[in-house]
Order: sequence, then C-alpha cells, then structure tokens
Amino acid sequence: MIDEKEVRAAAPTGEQGEAPQTPQLIDLASTSPSYSSIIRVVIVVLLLLAVKDFVVSILSSLIYLFFMVVLAIFLAYLIHPLVKLIQRPFEDRSIGRIMPRSLAIALSYLIVFSFLAVAVSYVAPKIIDQAKEFATNAPTYMTYVQNGSNELNRRLDRMRVSESIQQQINDKINGSLTAMGEYASTMLGAAAIVIITYAPWLVLVPILAFFFLKDVNMFRIGILRIVPVGEWRTRVESVIYDVNKTLAAYTRAQLISCLLIGFICTTGFYLLGNNYALLLGIIAGILEFIPLIGPLTVAVLAISVAGLESGWEALWTAIFLIVLRIVHDYVTYPRIVREGIHMHPLAIILSVLAGEQVAGIPGVFIAIPLVALLTVLYKHILEHSGSRGLFAGLLEPKENSEENAGATP
Repeated sequence: MIDEKEVRAAAPTGEQGEAPQTPQLIDLASTSPSYSSIIRVVIVVLLLLAVKDFVVSILSSLIYLFFMVVLAIFLAYLIHPLVKLIQRPFEDRSIGRIMPRSLAIALSYLIVFSFLAVAVSYVAPKIIDQAKEFATNAPTYMTYVQNGSNELNRRLDRMRVSESIQQQINDKINGSLTAMGEYASTMLGAAAIVIITYAPWLVLVPILAFFFLKDVNMFRIGILRIVPVGEWRTRVESVIYDVNKTLAAYTRAQLISCLLIGFICTTGFYLLGNNYALLLGIIAGILEFIPLIGPLTVAVLAISVAGLESGWEALWTAIFLIVLRIVHDYVTYPRIVREGIHMHPLAIILSVLAGEQVAGIPGVFIAIPLVALLTVLYKHILEHSGSRGLFAGLLEPKENSEENAGATP
C-alpha cells in the first residue's frame, strides 16, 4: 500500500503551498445519450403530437355539442328562480311533498313557454309586416342610392374632376353596393340554413335544462364525493358555490340586458322616425346576448337602414347607439351584475376575439363566462396556496428582498 502522506509530500505544490488541482478528463462518449434513448424520445414526441391532433379534432367536432350544453345550462339558470318561487310557499308550510321539484320545473316551463307563445303571437305579425315593407321598398332604396350617385357625379363635374377619376369613384360605389347585396343575400341564406339545421335544439335544450334543474344537487354531491374529506372538500364546495354565483349573475345580467336593450332600442328608433323600429329593436334585444359582435351587428344594420331614409337620421341613430353603449356598459350593466363577474372592458373584448378565433360564434358566446370561471378558479388556487399571485415574488421591491436576504443566517 502506498502511504498517502508520501504521495502528498511528493506532489508538487503551488506558490502558496497549495496542491495544484489535477484536471479531470471527461469522457464525452460516455455522457452522450445512446441511440436507443434518442429513438425513445422521438417516439414519445411523435405520440404526443398524434394524441394532440386527435384530441383537437375530437374537441373541434364536439364544439357544437358543448355549445348546446352551455345553452341548456343558461336556460336552467333562467328557469331556476321561478322554480324556487313556486316551491317556496309549500316548503315554508312543511308540505314540500305536494310540490316536488319535477312538478315545479314542469309548471315553470308551462308558464315561461306560454308567455313566449303569447308574446310571439302578438309581436310576430308586426315584425313580418315590417320585413315585407322593407322588401317592398328595396327597389326604392336602390333608386335613392343611384340618385345620390348621380348627384355626386354632377358635383364632380362642377369641380372639373377628370372622367377617369369619376369612373373609378362610380366603380367603387357600384362594387360596394353589389358586395352589400351579395352579403345580405348570403346572410339570409345562412340564417335560413342555421334555423333549419338547429331547429331540433328547440326541443333538446329544454330537455337538457330540465335534467340539470332536477338533478343539480345530485351532480354537486357526486363531485364532492370524488374529493377527500377535509380541507380539499371544503375548498371544492366553496369553488362550486362561487361558480354557481358567477354563472347565475352572468345569466341574470344578460337576460335583463336583452330585455332592456330591446325596449330602449325599439323606443329610440321609433322616436328617431325609423320605419322598422320594432324589427330592429327585437334584433337588438336578441343579439345583445352575444357579446361585442351582437351590438356591432345591430349598429351596422340600424345605421344602414336609417341612411336609406336620410343622412341626418343615420347620424342621429349612430349618436343614439354610441350613447346607449356608453351608458349601458359603464353604468347600468355593472349595477345589473352586482357581483359574480368583474371584468375590465378590454378583457371582455380580448376574450370575445379569442373565442371567435378558437370556436367561431359558439366561442364568442362562451368566452366571457369561461374567462370568469377561470378567474374564480385562479382566486381559489391563490387562497388555497396562500400566495399573493404567480408573479408576486418577481414584483416585490428590491429593498425588501435585500432585507430578507440579510436577515437569514
């Protein structure tokens, strides 16, 4: 055996008596991954890509099914207050067996759909009359537009504008009118196809909503039984409560907004002298349920129809709609929601645009409640973990971090 002291004595020392560090040679061949490892990684990546494409294709094919389920959930939230109102007198007198939940839901359906049938029977003939009147006056409107184009040409002649420029302007106007006519006909055809295609939803959505209303407590208990007893179950129950409150607030706000906007738009269009005030007001009330895109569509339709009558009417219609949106979005709507959804207008716009890019019209409809639910989940994650936020550590002042660092031994 070689004595370790002898080895240290024989080894050359540095300037200060320290033993020089012996360079260690690294065998690059032994540290590089083997071919089998590389092949396994490639196979795993390819499988993940294949599974990702398969999942995306499944989700994209089921997007309209999810949309139908979401509509059924919203309908259930709309019917639920009426169901509670019917059951409350019987429960207060301890005779709830006389009015079981299924019977209360059936009575609620009977009341709601009877009211809708009466309203449609009263309003539908007037809407049809206004639609027929618009179709009858369409040639007159085209003549009005053509006269305006001729008047523009006469003014250009008086201004001594060259014929080539006038021809270009006329081509632009005619092209715009042709595009608008094609777009209108395409939209009408698409609307007819959508109505025919999704007519069964008028039966399926209420049926799904009926089961959601009837078995909501069973669904809640089933979710809670999956979670272990203790802090986790308490947290999940709190999440369910906040999600329910958020969806109820959003649904209530959207319903009240639809009724309010429909009434205000109908009244405002009548006062502005629009011949199709009821038709446009009903469209405004229905499209109010679709965030951002619905009000924009109503604005384009109302201003265009008013512009066919006169330019001043179109201007006053635009001013009316702008004031209405400002007052509703910043004054009335926050008071309608009260609690449950607190989103900045910029967040609403970005959510709607992202939803449209991902899933089209269903995505627009689902975007805001989905973002609101994610906000609720994020809040509970922070409360459960005791954190102030994902970026709280990065946003702390430098002085505090230095003091904390100096305080540690």
